Amino acid sequence: MSYLHVLNGDAVLTAFNQSSLPGDIVVCREVLCEGKVKNTKDPDVFFESRAKHLEFHYGIDKQSYYTQVVQELEKIKPSGSLQEIILWFDNDLFCQFNLLFMIHLIRQRFKALPLITLVDLPRHPTPENYATLFETRTTLTETDLEIADDIWDALCLDTPQALELFSHMNNGHFKHMATAITAHLSRFPNTENGLSSIQEFFLQRLQMGDYRWYDLYKLFWDSLPVYGFGDFQLDVMTNRMIKAGVLEQDDQMLRITSLGSEILANEENYMDYAPMEHRWLGGVRLKTSRWRWNKKLQRLVSM
Repeated sequence: MSYLHVLNGDAVLTAFNQSSLPGDIVVCREVLCEGKVKNTKDPDVFFESRAKHLEFHYGIDKQSYYTQVVQELEKIKPSGSLQEIILWFDNDLFCQFNLLFMIHLIRQRFKALPLITLVDLPRHPTPENYATLFETRTTLTETDLEIADDIWDALCLDTPQALELFSHMNNGHFKHMATAITAHLSRFPNTENGLSSIQEFFLQRLQMGDYRWYDLYKLFWDSLPVYGFGDFQLDVMTNRMIKAGVLEQDDQMLRITSLGSEILANEENYMDYAPMEHRWLGGVRLKTSRWRWNKKLQRLVSM
């Protein structure tokens, strides 16, 4: 039987190769929970939009994006011998949104779908784990695939209302999706001081004392594993907070500023100091969005 294994990121590639499971491998190197995602059914149009956005706002070279990301994903294509695609994805936001796109891409490229299965990947799997996980993989039904495509479409819309509905629904075999969506929605500016959930976490910890950046990152990973963010995403957020004047960095040390303390006390609003012109969450442009995260209600409200 011919298998195609889709892995989320290079971090699991070494251990997977040591597992000696048969089949070809594709590595998804996207970060689709970060930045703009264009609402289109054409993969070429999507990748072109994504490449421009990541180069302009994140400093990711367009050619490198096509070489490292797009060319790798071009391996996902019909083949006469291919009988099953196995999706290996963790339960955090980072992985779950990449999973949605992989299913969307597969459905765009295959007229007749092969068997598609899903592995609920634990954190930091060892080579020995993969054989057992492979044997316990879940077969995704047509209904599952339609659900995933519907959630992906909702993520790409310019309003988060449809996406929020899925955080309260039974999403078939995607048992972690509702939690991941809620984590994503909590990244919208909140109603009290305009901070996202992660920004507020950083300021609350720094209010208690200065941290080396890597110690603060580790605390975040240990406390809020639901996000699954890496150094790159946290560096982007930290630099934005420094430019907004709520954090200061001295060599490796991070500290909260007086403005940061005022925002944390709800005396100022972060959105008054942080440029939102090119900030996106999925298809939602934050500068023009009226949606805010209500911490007490744990849902979005229109302001």
